[in-house]
Amino acid sequence: MHVFLAGATGVLGRHIVPRLLAEGHRVTALTRGRRPVPDGAAAVRGDVIDARGLALAVREAAPDVVMHQLTDLSGGDPAANAELRRLGTRNLVDAALAAGVRRIVAQSIAWMYEPGDAPAREETPLDVHAEGPRRVSVDGVVALEHTVCELPEWVVLRYGLLYGPGTFYEAGGSMAGQARQGALVADRDVSSFVETGDAATAAVQALDWPTGAVNICDDEPAPAADWLPAFCRAVGAPPPPRSDAPGNPAARGADNDHARKHLGWVPAHPSWRDGFAQVISRAAGDAVSGGHADRAVSAQRVSRARRQSCRGGAA
Repeated sequence: MHVFLAGATGVLGRHIVPRLLAEGHRVTALTRGRRPVPDGAAAVRGDVIDARGLALAVREAAPDVVMHQLTDLSGGDPAANAELRRLGTRNLVDAALAAGVRRIVAQSIAWMYEPGDAPAREETPLDVHAEGPRRVSVDGVVALEHTVCELPEWVVLRYGLLYGPGTFYEAGGSMAGQARQGALVADRDVSSFVETGDAATAAVQALDWPTGAVNICDDEPAPAADWLPAFCRAVGAPPPPRSDAPGNPAARGADNDHARKHLGWVPAHPSWRDGFAQVISRAAGDAVSGGHADRAVSAQRVSRARRQSCRGGAA
């Protein structure tokens, strides 16, 4: 199968491309030229905001499937990310339709459901009555999902909070920084997580899934009172402050029963409990070890240079 992947150089795209290639698929990767595309993919320069150029790129590639893994999170501006979801998705769907592509797999998120007491299932309505900053993000998600549905075949992947290298939830990520500052509170708000590799595996499997939205998150939605202390330990932060205030009904987590039982997706990290320790802590340890190794090599070079200087610079 030939996949046109928008977002190939992003956090998930870098995991998705090797998995697609390993399954025997052909990949055309859309890039703006800032980062190299993963090995094995054919790169095409373009920008989803350029509707005419994008239409030409998709038409020339003539893929079987378009995959949408686009976000705009680098600046931390929810409005910019929502605009990309709205306009970028509009242009990508128009390009796919013009090129005769019948199928799209698109990235969405699993924490925009309406308030409730239990983890949300796929049939739970989105929170279209949200107010304030949340409304901006909800509107972006609603626009994305409604637009994607214009293709004859579509799968919307509603990801939980991503953790692992390159995400906010890694040892060097923004959430780790806030944890070290004591700015995150272990309260009753519920979240669902998914490790990046598990999310990428779902994207590849979704090429064959039936049309519909799917929650892609681990097996254990949990309040911050449970998961935040584990995250703090994983990133080397002090224990977080705690709150017993009632949780936000909109922070309810998501249920992965449909993906697991009906679509055969089985996460390698079924719980953040093990995932944080295995993925985040290990990456942090590797970084420390690498730093120690770099410092050791630098010290050896300095020592060698000093010896050579004492010998008159002889080789």
